[in-house]
Amino acid sequence: MMGTADIEGLVVQVGGQPRSAIVEALRDAGVQLNVHARTLLAHPAFDGPEGQTLRIVERTVVELGFEEGAVQAQVFAAARSQGFDLCPLVTGPFLRLALMSQAVAPDSVLSAGRAPRGAIHIASEPVSEDVDYPKGFYLRVVDGQIWLRGYCCDDDYVWTPDQRLALLLPQH
Repeated sequence: MMGTADIEGLVVQVGGQPRSAIVEALRDAGVQLNVHARTLLAHPAFDGPEGQTLRIVERTVVELGFEEGAVQAQVFAAARSQGFDLCPLVTGPFLRLALMSQAVAPDSVLSAGRAPRGAIHIASEPVSEDVDYPKGFYLRVVDGQIWLRGYCCDDDYVWTPDQRLALLLPQH
């Protein structure tokens, strides 16, 4: 089972290759995609993204200071105030490929209008104000299937205290 220690300080190379190569790598690795992930992969951010090296850490919403949970804007603001950066959108597929050994989720519910259990959300700035456009990616393993999923939420959606987020350690 993968714990926080396994992602702490993980170094991931992102970008630097065309969208087609990213999609092919996901397919070759057996990664499942939902419709929201496909929508995000079609975003212009994947039009030849610049290659960069990122250092990833994981924090829960409660570790960011919200014992009762909080909306995304509050969670992201708290992460920044604690010295973390948000991930570029292109982090999603590269982090998925780097964390193929993620623990299996405790349930097999794929979409329930709430944060899925066992998921790691990649904290990234939403690329659209449209509430129906996916806000970002999350990683999950369900019934042995490895997923890169996109998610939608509105500004009022409260992230639960145990929701896990992948954030960036700033480059020094």
